[in-house]
Parts: sequence; C-alpha cells; structure tokens
Amino acid sequence: MNEWLKKLVSSIKELWAKWTLIQKIILFGIIAVVIAALVFMLRFSAKPATVPLFNVAITDVSARDNILYRLSQENVEAEVNAAGVISVKDEQTARRMRSVLVREDLVPTNVDPWALFDTERWTITDFERNVNLQRSITQMVKQHIEALDDIDSANVVITLPERTLFASDQNPTTASVIIYPKPGSDIADNKKKIQGIQKLLLRAVEGLKEENITIADSTGRIVNDFEGMAASERVDIVAKEQKLIKQLEMEYRASVLKSLQQIFGTDRVRDLNIKIDMDMSKKQVAGTEYSPIVIKADNPNTPYDDSELRDYLPISSETVTKVWTGTGYNPEGPAGVEGQNPPVYSDMSNLYGKSEETGVKQNNVINTKEYQEEKSPSIDRVTVSVNIDGTWRRTYDDKGQLVLNPNGTIAREYVPVDSAVLSSAAKLVQDAIGYNRNRGDSVTVQNIQYDRTAQFEEEDMAYIRAQQQRKTIMLVIAGIAVVLLAFMVFRFISRELERRRRLREEEILRRNQMEREKTLWEAEQAGMEVTMSVEERHRAELQENAITMAKEHPEDVAMLIRTWLMEE
Repeated sequence: MNEWLKKLVSSIKELWAKWTLIQKIILFGIIAVVIAALVFMLRFSAKPATVPLFNVAITDVSARDNILYRLSQENVEAEVNAAGVISVKDEQTARRMRSVLVREDLVPTNVDPWALFDTERWTITDFERNVNLQRSITQMVKQHIEALDDIDSANVVITLPERTLFASDQNPTTASVIIYPKPGSDIADNKKKIQGIQKLLLRAVEGLKEENITIADSTGRIVNDFEGMAASERVDIVAKEQKLIKQLEMEYRASVLKSLQQIFGTDRVRDLNIKIDMDMSKKQVAGTEYSPIVIKADNPNTPYDDSELRDYLPISSETVTKVWTGTGYNPEGPAGVEGQNPPVYSDMSNLYGKSEETGVKQNNVINTKEYQEEKSPSIDRVTVSVNIDGTWRRTYDDKGQLVLNPNGTIAREYVPVDSAVLSSAAKLVQDAIGYNRNRGDSVTVQNIQYDRTAQFEEEDMAYIRAQQQRKTIMLVIAGIAVVLLAFMVFRFISRELERRRRLREEEILRRNQMEREKTLWEAEQAGMEVTMSVEERHRAELQENAITMAKEHPEDVAMLIRTWLMEE
C-alpha cells in the first residue's frame, strides 16, 4: 500500500513537473469552480426559496386578494401556489407581515398565524408540551412585536395558568409587554398602533382578554389604558377641529383678499379679518315637510314669480243627502220606567216634522316629503371685516409744477373711497364666502386711512434729494462750461499772440534777407568779390534745396506745410 502511494505521489510529481504554467492555472481554476459550486448547492439546497406566510391555504378569494393587496402596499413580493398558500421571500418578512395583517384584521378567522411554529415529537410529556408552547408563544410574540418598524426591542411575559375543574377557580391568562420605541417613533402615543399590538396578543394567546393585557413603555407608563386616554384624545380632537377651522379661514381669507387686491391694489387692501364659527358635533335630523302642489313651475327668464300653486288637490269626493219627514219618536227605555230626557225634548215627542241632512266627503292630496340627514360639521356663522384705503394725489399748480408746503414737503390731498364702491366690494365679499343672513353672517367693508407718515417722509426725502442732485448737476455743468469758455478764450488769445510774434519775426527776417540780397546785388553790380560766411552759405543752400523740392514735389511740400500749420 505504501509503495502504491509512493508511486502515485511520484507519478503526480512527474506529471506536475511536465505541465506548463497555463495548465497549472487551469487546474486550480477548475478546482475553485467545483468548490464554489458545491458550497452554492449546499447553501441554497438546505433551505427553501420562499417561506409560507401561513401554514394553511387561504381558500377565500376575496380575503386572499385583500392580503395580496396589503402586501403590495408594503412592497413585498408574494407568491400563491395552486393550493392557495401565500409565500414570501424570507422569515423576517413573514413575521413582519403577519404582525401587520393581525393589526389590521386581515387574517381570516380559519387561519392560525402561529400554527407554523408547532412541533411534534414522539418522546415528549404534556408538561414539556405546555412549557414549550408557552415559550414558543412568548418568543414568537416577542419576534412579531420587534418586527414592527417603530419597535427597537420588547420584553414579553405571558402567563398560562393550569386548567382547573371549576371555571370560578380558573386564573385568567395574563400578558405584560414592555416596548422600547425607536428614536423619533410615536407608537407610545399612537392609539391605533397600540391597539394593533393588543390585537396581536389576543390572537396569539388563547383565552387572553383585553383587561388582562398590560403594555408599558420604557418609563413604566401604561400605554394601553384607553379609558384614561379619553381626556387626551378629546384634547387632540379639539386641536384638530381648531386646525380645521383655521385652515378654512385661511382658504377664505386668501381667496377674498386676492380678489380685492387685484381690484384695488395690494397697498390699499393690506389685510382681511375673517372668523368662522363651526359646530363640530354630529346631529341627526329627521322630519316631514308638507308643501303645496305645483301646477305651473316658475319661469326663470321672467323677473317675477309666475308659478301657480295649490294648497291641495282633490282626488275623490262623496256627497250624501238625507231627507226625513214624519213624526218624531222619543224613546224612554223599558215600559213603566220614566225616561231621563229633558223636558224640552219630552215636549217635542210625537210632533210632525221634516229634517234634511247633507254631507260632503272629499279626499285631498298634498306634497309630503320625509327627510333624515346627518350634519357634521356645519358652519354656524361667518364674520368678515376688511378695510380699503383711499388714494392720495399730489397737488399741481396751473403750470404743472408740484405744489410744496412751507416746510418743503410735497402737498397731497386724500380722496376717500366712494360709498357705492364700498357696497360693491361688500357684495363681492358676501358672494365669495356664501353669505347667509339667516345664519347670522356679517360682512363689514370700511374706508379708514392708513398711516402713511413714514411713506410720505421717505417720498419727500427722495424728492428733496433729487432736487438737490439736480441743482448740483446744473452748477457742475455751469462750472464746466465756464472753465471751457475760459480755456477757449485763453487758447484763442495765446494763438493770436503767437501768430503776431511769428509774423513779426518773419517780417524781421524778410527785411534782413532783403537787405542782404540788396547788399549782394549792389556788390555784384560794382564788380566786387563777395565773401559769404559759413552760416550764410548754409542758409543759401537750404533755401535753394527747398525751392528745388517745391518745384519737383509740390504735393509733399504742401502736405508738410499743412502739418506745420496744424501743429501750431
């Protein structure tokens, strides 16, 4: 055996040495894939893909649809097999949704939400069964409560007393729960959520009654004392009623105020006061109304009421006429017994007479309407008050200039709102709130001046500031104009002096040149040899060059002279 193992190991080593690097990598990859596949199969084959929500099939189609719809609201994917068993993805989701369904009474009566956790073993005693049942119920109730979104943790104690022969000696089943809410949760003050936990306990524990359930928070406050919470609930109801009234007042106020501000402007109608008295109690009213019969309905196109009404309408009548002629007979009882008739009737006995009796029996019909209605809530009274400011106009003189007061402020006059306009505005407000005089509604529209002192002071200061700025600008412009004029005069005088100085120098040069030329000419006429200085010779050469340049390029010389003149 050892030799065989040695040969096997040596052959593997030889084979391993012959393999290339790529073959070795492929071998390791195959081994890793096989191991991963085995782990995957062992993990997912050991537990089912889905967990049943209840261990029994729900045959009621409507109840099953309600449960599926509630699961879809919680974004929980559910499956229903052919037998009618509802399944969800995992155990935690199943516990959470069972709690939700129990809280909202969506679990059918034939379904036991805790039957899924029942276990059956052969070697177990009744005592162990009872202990396991109590522990199982306690643990599952704890898990269901902790599965709620608002609960961080919970402590549950359930007492299942032993059954006695006589019911009078039987101790009640009790349950006590301490809940630890998550931060920001309102479950301790939410009656509906606490009732959901209480219903969960009632469904989970057999024989448990509401009076034997105690639910407390981490501070020891009993949160399922619904009778003691009646006062606080009443306060909450009153707060909600007041909130509803305030919201209705805000809606009326926003609608009416927007309409008036669009007509008169936001500055003239700044606020509107509205008060609504509402009866939030529930009333059931029943009665019978009798109304006349309408023969002809009212024509809405006419300004008057042309309807024809009758108090009643005969449907049948009977007339009965009785005529009697003969002697009268006055019965007095048995023979030999004196009658009890008065003397005036006794004297009329056996007299001849005639009587006639006529009767008319008529059956009439009238409109009858029986009504029964429930009123809640209803508006008892609506009161509205609004102030509309008039307009302020600035005063102008005949020339169109503003009239100023002695203190320099702008003169203004107030134009009040016309009474007809106030009446129209009141009518507009009445129609907007559904005015009802019989209900005692009141609408008041007044014209009271707003205090615009601060506004007028700001406008006056702005006007005075604008006038001062205008005056300053005019003075600055005038100063600039004076400076420019002085500069122009100075420039003109300077140029004139410069021109005169240049003319004077040119005249001196011209005279000197003429004298020089005259001297040269006289010397030439006398045959004398004239000797010129270096400066005079240079000046003569420049002059000859300038004359030659002017003859050859007259345009360039003209441009040069024009440039000199512009610079001067």
